[in-house]
Amino acid sequence: MNQTPSADTGFQIWWQLMRPHTLTAAFVPVFLGTALAIAYTDLHVPLFLAMMIASLLIQAATNMFNEYFDFKRGLDTEKSIGIGGAIVRNGVKPKTVLHMAFAFFGIALLLGIYICAISSWWIGLIGVICMAVGYLYTGGPLPIAYTPFGEAASGFFMGGVIIYISFFIQTGFLSMTAVLFSFPIILLVGSINLANNIRDRIGDKEAGRKTIAILIGHDRAVMLLAASFVIAFLWVIVLLFTDLRSFWLFLSYLSIPKAFKAVNGFKGKSLPVQMMPAMKATAQTNTFYGFLLAIGLCISYLF
Repeated sequence: MNQTPSADTGFQIWWQLMRPHTLTAAFVPVFLGTALAIAYTDLHVPLFLAMMIASLLIQAATNMFNEYFDFKRGLDTEKSIGIGGAIVRNGVKPKTVLHMAFAFFGIALLLGIYICAISSWWIGLIGVICMAVGYLYTGGPLPIAYTPFGEAASGFFMGGVIIYISFFIQTGFLSMTAVLFSFPIILLVGSINLANNIRDRIGDKEAGRKTIAILIGHDRAVMLLAASFVIAFLWVIVLLFTDLRSFWLFLSYLSIPKAFKAVNGFKGKSLPVQMMPAMKATAQTNTFYGFLLAIGLCISYLF
């Protein structure tokens, strides 16, 4: 006899619903963008905290929209692998998830108003665009996640744009150095999405998605993931030619073992449950790389 999953609204369920392994895609860009800004101005702590919280809320809301629309389209079942599926496995009401996502957007919007009042109101327009992309990623008539552009969209908006905003609200301008530092983060944030799509390739194909992993196949998608890692690590050499050049930037190379674990974890695997460790290692590569790059910057300011 099939049993209906019992309702569970405890902290653990809501924490999983936010998909914490993806929140690094919001934390790292804000931290790095702010670390870059410190080279040109004094740190405005309230702005930094407001930007960090708003970015985390937008990412969490995006994950909740993903949860809601995947359920509505029948992608999530009780057998789904991963930390998604709170609706089908834990009995959380779909409308509750949707309302929580919009509530997070609302709080982020209020924080955005504060950020705009201190910096520039143009930031508000960019922030609204970011939230719209977060919703349209799995919502709307043609979700971005169903196309080959999911990695590019998540990488650019959550990686690049967040770095630019974090830098701008501190300094009042945007430098080419910030753009150059954003490139590897764009790649690594997009890689988190790519890893997820590699894991879910078979189920996504049955649901009608056309992600990069589906179009080029498992092996080539893993090669693309590996290439993204290689370019990100080699890019540190390019950063030595910016005005913030420092050999401390090579601290980011301490994340190389995580990248190897991610790539090797996907090779020869076919079941989603087998690829979960590789997916987590991909997110950890992004976290450690971006965090250590920012730490390297901060250390260089002391010498």
